[in-house]
Amino acid sequence: MQIPFFSSAPMHQPLKVELDAFWQKFYDSNWYVLGPEVEAFEAAYAAFNHTRFCVGVANGLDALHIALKALGIGAGDEVIVPSNTYIASWLGVSQVGAIPVPVEPDPHTWNIDPQRIEAAISTRTRVIMPVHLYGQACEMGPIMELAARYDLAVVEDNAQAHGARWQGKLTGSFGQINGVSFYPTKNLGALGDAGAVTTNDSAFADFAKMYRNYGSRQRYYNETPGLNSRLDAVQAGILRIKLAHLASWNAEREVLANRYLEQLREIEHLRLPTLGTDCTSVWHLFVVLAERRDALQAYLQERGIGTLIHYPLPPHLQEAYLPLGFKRGQFPIAEQIAQKCLSLPLYPGMPVAHLDQVVDAISAFYHS
Repeated sequence: MQIPFFSSAPMHQPLKVELDAFWQKFYDSNWYVLGPEVEAFEAAYAAFNHTRFCVGVANGLDALHIALKALGIGAGDEVIVPSNTYIASWLGVSQVGAIPVPVEPDPHTWNIDPQRIEAAISTRTRVIMPVHLYGQACEMGPIMELAARYDLAVVEDNAQAHGARWQGKLTGSFGQINGVSFYPTKNLGALGDAGAVTTNDSAFADFAKMYRNYGSRQRYYNETPGLNSRLDAVQAGILRIKLAHLASWNAEREVLANRYLEQLREIEHLRLPTLGTDCTSVWHLFVVLAERRDALQAYLQERGIGTLIHYPLPPHLQEAYLPLGFKRGQFPIAEQIAQKCLSLPLYPGMPVAHLDQVVDAISAFYHS
C-alpha cells in the first residue's frame, strides 16, 4: 500500500462539477487577471478572516513584501522573525532592504517564543513578524502587548494557518497588515501560486492594490517602482469555491491529528506537537521530533509511506544568509528542530486505515 504524504484528490474530486462549471465561465469571460472574480474572492476572504480588506497577490512571499512596504520598512530597519520558519519569512524582510533578527521558538509549540522577543528589540526594530507555523496560532496576546509597548508594527505570516485562532480571534487579523499564502498544499490552496494581504486599514489596502500593479493606480501612470503581483482570476475563482469547504477540511485535519496524538503518545522516542495557551491549530502539518529521524524516514519510505522534513536547515544557516554572520549553535532550539523534525501524512480525505498504518510502522521501527 502506498501512502502519500499529501493528496489533493479527496478534496478536489467532490468539487469537480463545480470547478468544471467555473472553468467554462472563466474561459468565456475573457478576463484573466484581477477583475470581478478577484474582487469577489477578496470580499469573501476578508469576511472569512474578520478583516475589512483582503488584497489578492501572486504568492505568499509577495504578500509579506508588500505588507512591509506598506509600513514603510526599508534599509537599516530591523524585523524580528522566528529562527524556526520557512525561509520566505526572512526573504520578505530582505526584499525590502531590512534586516531579519531571529528569535528562538518555544521548545514545546515550536512557534516564536513571546518571552524571548523583548531581548531582541533594538532602536532599529520596526516590526515583529510572528509565523503561525505548521497551522498553530502563535500566542498573540503577549506579542501584541509587546508591540504596543515599544511602538512596533506586527505583520503576521499566516501562510500555514487559515482558520487558526488565539483566544477565539483568527490568525491574520491581529497585525496591522498581514501576508497569506494559497500555495496548492495549504489548507486553502489554489491550483497554482496565489497569496493575499489582509488588513483593517484602508490606506494599507489601497497601497497594496497600487503596489501589486506596477505601482500604478491609473493605467500607464506609476507612483512607485512596484511589483507585477496580480492574482489571476482563475485562481481567485477556485479559491472562492474552496473557501466554502475550508471549515470542514480543517475539522477533518483535527480529527486525524487527534488520532495521531492518541496513538503516538506512548512512543518515548517521539516528541509530539503541543498547543500553546489559548491557541488552536488547523494542522497544516503534523510534525514530530523523532530520535534517529533520518533512519525512521528511510524505514517509512521503504514501506511506501511518504514523509517530508519541514525544514532541514534553519534560515540562519542557509547560504543565502551567510552575510549576516550567524554561526552554528547560535540558535540551538531551531537547529534541534531541524535535525529531528519529521512531517507525517495528513490531509482531508486521508483514510484512517492509512494513518493507522503509519502509526504501526513508526511503532515497529522503534520497537524492533
